[in-house]
Amino acid sequence: MRTVKVLEELIKGLPGEPEVKRVLVGVFWTMVESSGVGLASTLAPGHPHEGPPVREAGKLEGRSAKGLAQLLLSDSVLEASIGMAALNSLIEPERRWLIEKNASQVLMEKAQGKRTVIIGHFPFVQDLKKVAKNLWVLELRPREGDIPAERASEILPQAEVIGITSTTLINHTFEEILALCPPRSFKMLIGPSTPLSPLLFDLGIDALSGAMVVDVQRVAEHLLQGATFRQIHRAGVRLVTMSKR
Repeated sequence: MRTVKVLEELIKGLPGEPEVKRVLVGVFWTMVESSGVGLASTLAPGHPHEGPPVREAGKLEGRSAKGLAQLLLSDSVLEASIGMAALNSLIEPERRWLIEKNASQVLMEKAQGKRTVIIGHFPFVQDLKKVAKNLWVLELRPREGDIPAERASEILPQAEVIGITSTTLINHTFEEILALCPPRSFKMLIGPSTPLSPLLFDLGIDALSGAMVVDVQRVAEHLLQGATFRQIHRAGVRLVTMSKR
């Protein structure tokens, strides 16, 4: 299924009534408040002199949140970031499916003695190296020890455990990455942008690890002052995991 088709299916299942109450775009994180509160990574646009990266900036609040989620289909990564946060603000996961576990805890269990790939550089990769048989980190902007993302077709077919950053939904690379994952591998979508929707299980994802905002005002204040996710987490965010099994 094409990434855009996946996103269209996620949007189609959203409730249509709620309006957007607030849209906040911070340096690192974007937040949309509607019937709920959704977070997404803020992906940096190209140079703004090439055109406005958010075409309707200043006019986003008061609109249908489901309509705002349509921005997830945009070629502008900043608009797509807003769209992802809007989508997440409308998803109400079944609480009985959620466990209070973050991605690092699940991956530490699954990666024991396994060939493991993490797409995106997360703070827990050094800990994973201690337990995984092999650990590869694929990154668009590789740091020391990372592997450039263009080598995904070489690395992913070897993997038994795979953690995929949910920003792949925002930059529309999710489908091509999923197509390279071995069918029997354990695949997990990770990061605060993750939509906690069981629709993703139908595509072969085994677990979803995301975030739920519990203190909206404190998170908003931190986000607008350039907070990293670790700071936002402490301000008022729960890390949760939803598993297919």
